[in-house]
Amino acid sequence: MATKPTDQKRGLTPDRLRWRCDPATVPYATTDEAEIAEGVIGQVRAIRALKMGIELAGPGYNIFVCGLAGSSRGGLIARMIEEIEPQTQLAPDRCYVHNFKAPDRPRLLALPRGQADSFKKEMQAGIDFLRRRIPQVFEGEPFQRQKGRIVERFTLREKELMDDFTRRIAREQFALGRMQVGAVALPEIFPVLEGQMVPVEELPKMVQEGKLDTGVAEQIERKYDQFRQEFTVVYRKTLTLSRELASEMSYLEQEAASVLVDGVIQELKEKYTDTRIAEYLEEVRHHILDNLEQFKDREGEETDEGALDGGGERRAGFDRDPFRIYGVNVLLARNPQDTFPIIFETTPTYVNLFGSIQRNYDTRGGWSSDFMDIRPGSMLRADGGFLILYAMDTLTEPGVWRALKRTLNHGKLEIQPLDYLFPVGGSALKPESIDTKVKIILIGDRELYELLYVHEEDFRKIFKIRAEFDEELEMSSAVVSQYAGHLRKLSRDEGLCPFDRTAVAAILEYGVRKAGRRSKVTARLNDILDLAREACYAAREHGQSPVTADHVSLALTAKVERHNLIETKMREMIEEGVILIDMEGSRVGQVNGLSVFDYGGLAFGKPMRITAAVAMGKGGLVNIERESNLSGRLHTKGVQIISGFFRMMFARDKPLSFSASLCFEQSYSGVDGDSASSTEIYALLSALSGLPIRQEIAVTGSVNQQGDIQPIGGINEKIEGFFDSCNVKRLTGGQGVIMPIANVEDLMLRDDVVEAVEKGMFRILPVARIEEGIEMLTGVRAGERGADGKFEPDTVFGMVDRRLREMALALKEFE
Repeated sequence: MATKPTDQKRGLTPDRLRWRCDPATVPYATTDEAEIAEGVIGQVRAIRALKMGIELAGPGYNIFVCGLAGSSRGGLIARMIEEIEPQTQLAPDRCYVHNFKAPDRPRLLALPRGQADSFKKEMQAGIDFLRRRIPQVFEGEPFQRQKGRIVERFTLREKELMDDFTRRIAREQFALGRMQVGAVALPEIFPVLEGQMVPVEELPKMVQEGKLDTGVAEQIERKYDQFRQEFTVVYRKTLTLSRELASEMSYLEQEAASVLVDGVIQELKEKYTDTRIAEYLEEVRHHILDNLEQFKDREGEETDEGALDGGGERRAGFDRDPFRIYGVNVLLARNPQDTFPIIFETTPTYVNLFGSIQRNYDTRGGWSSDFMDIRPGSMLRADGGFLILYAMDTLTEPGVWRALKRTLNHGKLEIQPLDYLFPVGGSALKPESIDTKVKIILIGDRELYELLYVHEEDFRKIFKIRAEFDEELEMSSAVVSQYAGHLRKLSRDEGLCPFDRTAVAAILEYGVRKAGRRSKVTARLNDILDLAREACYAAREHGQSPVTADHVSLALTAKVERHNLIETKMREMIEEGVILIDMEGSRVGQVNGLSVFDYGGLAFGKPMRITAAVAMGKGGLVNIERESNLSGRLHTKGVQIISGFFRMMFARDKPLSFSASLCFEQSYSGVDGDSASSTEIYALLSALSGLPIRQEIAVTGSVNQQGDIQPIGGINEKIEGFFDSCNVKRLTGGQGVIMPIANVEDLMLRDDVVEAVEKGMFRILPVARIEEGIEMLTGVRAGERGADGKFEPDTVFGMVDRRLREMALALKEFE
């Protein structure tokens, strides 16, 4: 006869199934009395790391922030930077101007903070002044009088040249006239016959008609060739005179305009004394004086001569302002009283982050770009401050990660368009690079940090600070006050009802359950504040204020109801017998295991039938889930641990000569984790000993090769899942869950579960060893090994050992 275990556990008492927050510990009647709290709760370690990264100015001390998933981390970090108030080197104003020496390389100017916009306005005002005054100077009587004298002098010289040539050819019966060639009348030499100018080409015709002797015609042609050569020399002299005239006129115009131009440029130089600005202004002065033609039209008059290109030349097809090259493209302008910038870029595309060069298209489809088309990005706007980015978005945007590494490694920002977006060809512009000092703060998770740290060498060089936020905090009175302070802030910002101390206590209990440990509370404020909003909604639906614990309970129930359709369907299938789960009686080789499903934000537990079948053989332990490609790595490891446990317990004096299979019945979507490894051991022990297992008890818990029960995750969901499954059929008072004793401090069970335990309708049975669990499931002592190395007879281990010995002998005889 099998002997009963001497110590039959009755299970945990109700006070150990849930941590209760005493409302009396909340020092406020309602949150209206609490002090408003902002930022994160606790996180001393992370704040210390963040402070160091923010205040260290050395190369590569950028920050990677881990943790706090599910909260608005970017906004939190921005507020924390403001609270730290670091001392940073503020960036100057930045602007691009035309480079007159190399038009395809726009010049970068840096000005003291607050001066870029004024420099742009004063440059524009100076050009506008010159556009008004230079035409007035050129139209004035003094300038026109000097211009007339110069023109008259050159006209007289040209007339003397042409008159002298005309007289010389007239003596030989030739005259100077004009011949029409298309739309142009060109100067030409004509022989004079009988008082008429005759083209030289008509002489052969006149010879044929007998109007002219051949000898005379040949003589005329020889003289024509001679005079033609002389005329070429004379014409070249007139062209030289024209160039001299143009040069003198240009000099005259420059001399007349230089008084105005020098005045404007000198005034700007005196105000903006930087060497690079002075060099630029000097280039502007020379360019204006070399291109006075565009200033001759009065301001506002239209010209149809085309636009200037980068070097000041006219170009057909573009309608750009010819004075555009004197403009100032302000990329970054700040007020002198501004502090360090904090930019949170939520969409870190290449253009948003690094800027770009826009394209301007004309009516024919052609395009152009110049220094005025350069646009800044967040990287430049954050110069002298902080730029916050989400790591995954930064890594997945095309071209962004490579450009970010290059910028941080060299400390220089280059603004270029994304050429691959324009397959026809990229921009020829290459603006001067910008020296930047930006502290980058990347927000990601631990897995991404480890991946980058191991596989990305540059990452280790440019992100030397890791600030890791804990998602759980130690429960303390300070945490209670901070929770209440955040609820007060939420009520103020969003116009919600105040929360009384019972509501604060209920929300704290929810925070403890989310943390998964009674001594801890979650730091995920978003989850807490969402529950608070929904609780306020429930209170207002009932026309009540302030929010109480009952309203928090209603909000939690409503939240579960919104997500638990699949859970409800599964429960119905258990009730209808579609999913086979026995909750009464006993079965050999069959145990109710517990699993957790996570669907759309709701995690819930469900019992699963686990069975074991054994036979004589050498196949060892067969994992049916693995053979079906449904087993995850952790579950496969758990099965190997089970094999180790059996070798340790039963193979000291004999080989294990059995084949066994383990199966999660009606499981079609895969199994992972080792939380069912103790359950599988119980099923195997039952199958080998022939002892039936009580089906009213479900089991969860990991195990090691020594038989120690190890803690697992999702303990609350698993217990509640089995309780709900029992409830849809019938609570008998004998039902319960065997769980690891190490998980007792994690219990935060629902009120209905606690109430059922209090009434003796459900039990929670913690165990530390396999021996304790098998005794509860079979009602038979596990058994101990005696001095002879054998287990006690009529115990579970004794029966298993005897069966394995019989299998070994039978197999030996069979072979």
